[in-house]
Amino acid sequence: MSTIEFNEMWREKLLNRFLSYVKIYSTSDAESETTPSTERQWDIANYIVEELKTIGLEDVSIDEHGYIMAYVPSNLENDSQPTIGFISHYDTSPDFSGENVKPQVWENYQGEDLVLNKESNFTLSPSKFESLKKHIGQTLITTDGNTLLGADDKAGCAEIVTAAEYLIAHPEIKHGRMAIGFTPDEEIGRGAHKFDVAKFGAEFAYTIDGSEVGELEYENFNAAGAVVKIHGLSVHPGYAFGKMVNASLLAAEFIQSLPANETPSTTKGFEGFYHLMDVTSDVSECKLQYIIRDHDEEKFEARKKFMEQKVAEFNQNHGEKTAEVEIKEQYRNMKQQFQGKMHIVDLAAKAMKEAGIEPKIKAIRGGTDGAQLSYMGLPCPNIFAGGMNFHGPYEYVALESMEKSVEVIVNIVKA
Repeated sequence: MSTIEFNEMWREKLLNRFLSYVKIYSTSDAESETTPSTERQWDIANYIVEELKTIGLEDVSIDEHGYIMAYVPSNLENDSQPTIGFISHYDTSPDFSGENVKPQVWENYQGEDLVLNKESNFTLSPSKFESLKKHIGQTLITTDGNTLLGADDKAGCAEIVTAAEYLIAHPEIKHGRMAIGFTPDEEIGRGAHKFDVAKFGAEFAYTIDGSEVGELEYENFNAAGAVVKIHGLSVHPGYAFGKMVNASLLAAEFIQSLPANETPSTTKGFEGFYHLMDVTSDVSECKLQYIIRDHDEEKFEARKKFMEQKVAEFNQNHGEKTAEVEIKEQYRNMKQQFQGKMHIVDLAAKAMKEAGIEPKIKAIRGGTDGAQLSYMGLPCPNIFAGGMNFHGPYEYVALESMEKSVEVIVNIVKA
């Protein structure tokens, strides 16, 4: 049984808020050294700040790096409850275009194929994505087949803001202090790097950045990014005999040297991988961008050393300094940060059950801001936001899933 009265007015608020967010271009850029990594992220950040002020949150702030914080004050007479935080990120993944997003709303979905783009016949089908069958009778929001949607994590942003607005509008719901935070650059592994945990002031928090309804996660991959540069020698092809060194061809050889069965598409569960994210190449130089992932700390360290070993072997075969690698750690598995603190996870599980949801406690095959924040002294499990098929044109979210996320947030705060 629902613990909040989410009527048509609130459904419209949530839907329209989400649609307004996804239309704002806010893709992050791993090549940039600034925070936020792209100027365009300021557009959505400033939009959210003004919205929070309009709704009536207290102490709304945005710092010079684009980190947003705001608060719903406690309405308890004798408040001894801890401040509980909720966090999501407003950037979208550079894996696929996030520019000129044109969301489409499909009411009363009946399990059919959805032609998202008639011009290209781009189709979202349950024959390929079985998860669609779980949303019969619901309202789906999809892309038009040309961009990602941005439910990762603008669904989370919209859900947190709507939950805050709902609590302010319903003072009869007694609750402690709620802190909310929005971050840039999560998609490039830097979302929590400059997050001011002390200023945030929460005893613990939750990232609203998961996928399927019921997801509750407190362990994740250990993660690093690796950039391999391969140097060639460009000369006129007519005079290339014995002289040209084609960096693109060498890169193809290096790519094949890594295990073919240790990629995202060939692993599952707790199995780690090497993921080739991007290739920028010409004859004279090639840059390969990888991410390295593993849940097990020892295996993670071994993977980083293996990458360095492969570069060293490559140079033995092709000459000193033909290839070089730079590996930067991104985040660690947050599981060990919850030893003695499992009440934080239990609280979220209880809030889900009160909303009629069976918790699905599992490990993240990825990471969230919460992984870094947990190591910064802010224990931060991850809760579902409802979106599916992230980082590509098949991304979608059900409005009903977003409603459930709002309900879970409210249940946690009033608990």
